[in-house]
Amino acid sequence: MTRATIHDRLSTLADPTRGRLLLLLEKHELTVGELCAVLQLPQSTVSRHLKTLGDEGWVVSRAEGTSRQYRMASPLDAAARRLWQLVREHTSETTFAQHDAERLRATLAERKLKSQEFFSGAASQWDALRAELFGRRADVGSLLGLLDERWTVGDLGCGTGQVTEALAPFVRRVVAVDSSRAMLAAARRRVGDVENVELRHGELEALPVDDGELDAALLFLVLHYTVDPERVLAEVRRTLAPDGRLLLVDMVPHHRDEYRQQMGHLWQGFSREQLTAWLEGAGFSGVRYTPLTPDPAAKGPALFAATARIAPAGRKQEAVGERAAGRGSKRRRLQPTASSLRT
Repeated sequence: MTRATIHDRLSTLADPTRGRLLLLLEKHELTVGELCAVLQLPQSTVSRHLKTLGDEGWVVSRAEGTSRQYRMASPLDAAARRLWQLVREHTSETTFAQHDAERLRATLAERKLKSQEFFSGAASQWDALRAELFGRRADVGSLLGLLDERWTVGDLGCGTGQVTEALAPFVRRVVAVDSSRAMLAAARRRVGDVENVELRHGELEALPVDDGELDAALLFLVLHYTVDPERVLAEVRRTLAPDGRLLLVDMVPHHRDEYRQQMGHLWQGFSREQLTAWLEGAGFSGVRYTPLTPDPAAKGPALFAATARIAPAGRKQEAVGERAAGRGSKRRRLQPTASSLRT
């Protein structure tokens, strides 16, 4: 740092008002209007001092709507930091600075009050307002950020790749499988050249996936198309790593028989008891079956989300033994036969 630059900076901070401004902007981002209220100075004076501080690199700003937010530049270089420490120590002890601090607290409290007043008045309309601004299900998409970025996830029965596309930014790799080449072609058009997506052709009953290749698997509205769901679940379990997870989304039991003819459905939904028995038999544990809130605009049956993990070693045999000893008859009563659901 040259002697001239030191003198320039000394000249900039020689004005007490600029020291007061920096003291406020060191910890808070404020508008010109807020600074005027705190310093009790006209806008022209505050703007002039902000321009000088900005030209010398002490203050930066950003646009926010029709106003600008100002804050102290950070980080300062070593020489500027030492100079500011001396000026700050002197400025903070002045009566002006102490009064500024009191008015700043009031200004920040007013900010919070305005926000609270908005939410108090908008509470009854908030859902509709947020949907108008950001989309009806922005919350669901953002929750994918909770996924482990190290995972390989299988989108099994991927269809046109809508879920695959949503998953890809959040995980290490997505393996998307479908038995329909037309669906895979549509998925390929959707995901394009996304590097961490692999599209594979294959049946759910014989997945083109190695043992333990997946950290998590997803069956999204696909199980009701399968002839033998128990076999599919056992095959999915094979592809999962130890402590692997399954998410299964499908329809709750319904009586819309027209879906068999119109859409090729083989099963009219799955009950909690039926699905839990199948999953435990396939080697899963910790099954959770949660009905989803119906979308008011949806015309189809209600959905559920079921989650499960790979059962610890020995747990599968234990579960099978328990059902054979005491719960087998109950399971037979709860589990409809394939013929009863597909005729």
